This record gives sequence, structure tokens and C-alpha cells, in this order.
Amino acid sequence: MFSDQTVLVTGAAGGLGSEVCLFFKRLNASVIAVDLSLDLLEKTFGSDQQSFASYAVDLTKKEESRDVLEEIMSSHPRIDVLCNIAGGFFMGETVHETSESNWNFLFDLNVRSIVNTASVLVPKMIDRGSGKIINIGARAALGGMANMGAYTASKSAVIRITEAMSEELLDQNINVNCILPGVIDTPKNRSDMAGSDFSKWVSPSEIAEVIGFLASEKSVAINGASIPVYGRS
Repeated sequence: MFSDQTVLVTGAAGGLGSEVCLFFKRLNASVIAVDLSLDLLEKTFGSDQQSFASYAVDLTKKEESRDVLEEIMSSHPRIDVLCNIAGGFFMGETVHETSESNWNFLFDLNVRSIVNTASVLVPKMIDRGSGKIINIGARAALGGMANMGAYTASKSAVIRITEAMSEELLDQNINVNCILPGVIDTPKNRSDMAGSDFSKWVSPSEIAEVIGFLASEKSVAINGASIPVYGRS
């Protein structure tokens, strides 16, 4: 399905990002895996890392992002699909007690990383006249929750950015959509929420299937959507 396409995945070493990389690789895409360090990618994929083009970059830093993404484009001039998986989460602080550094941390990871990738890759998609962009929001983005103000605000911003980009790029034949996962069934989440019913959570592979659909030509009529993917929770 994707044998003639190149897919760039940020946050590729994480529980969801790694599954998205493997999903597209199984469908014969050329996959570019991006995360904070090559060591993280090697630890996640092991020998499978050889199947990807791997790059290390801190996407919260604009100049570093630009330099690495331009390096990627020099070797892979055509990026057909951009999966903005990179992001972060924490909770436990009230809004009035959340430090400036924690506000910045979540907005940098969840919002600025998208802006920094878009600033380099979207102009190339515009020049080519096509592209698919999939962002990752969260179910929690749909409403404020106690002790999660910074997180819910940052993920709400992802929805608004998705909507804005979709309007801006609609006539350029570039689809921009957003996934809103519920709790994702990853080892870290199982450890952090040990008393929960894991069977109700959504798996990374299930989310990857939805991302794959949005990256395909079958989704051409879908633009600016925020799609709930909650599992049974």
C-alpha cells in the first residue's frame, strides 16, 4: 500500500511511535525514525533499526530541528506522510501551582515539536502538491481535568493547530488530521496505573491502523478531523 512512499515518524522510540514505524514498514514504506537519540532508537528496535533511516533530534529546539530535518530532506527529498507522535505527559499539579518550566515542557513537547517539523516539511509538501499529516492529541484534550491543566491545554492546542493547518493546506492537496487516543496500553502506562483494567485500553497497534488509514488515499475526504480512538475505555 505504501511501497512508493516515505513516512517520517517523530517520537519513534516510544510505545506508540515504534509501533507506527513497524506498521508502515510491514506495508513496504520507506520509514524515517526520529527521536531524541540514536541510542533510544537502537534500544527500542534492536536489529530492526537497520530497516529504518534513523535520526536524532530535539524537536523542541527550532534551529536543531531545522538543521536535522533539512539533512533528512537532502537524503529523502520526498516525505509523503508526517506522523507527529512525539509528545509528553505528566499530571498532579493544580493550574496555579504548575511551574513555568512544566508549562513550557508540555507545550514544547506537544505543540512546538509539531510547529518545528511543519516549518521545514510543509513547504516541501506544498511544492509537490500532496501530503498527509497526522498529529496526536488526546481524549483529555476535549475538556479540562483537575491536576492536568498544562497537559490538557497543550493537547487542546494540538487540535486547534490541526484545524488551522487543514484549512491552510486544503487547496494544496495536503490532508491534516489528529488522533485522540484514550489510555494507550504501553508498559509504562501499565506500571503507572497498575490497578487499572488494561483490557479496556487501546493498543498501539490499533492506533497505528487508524493512522495508516489517514495516511492512505482512502482518507482523501477527511481533513481537519479529531478522531477518537479510545478502545473500550
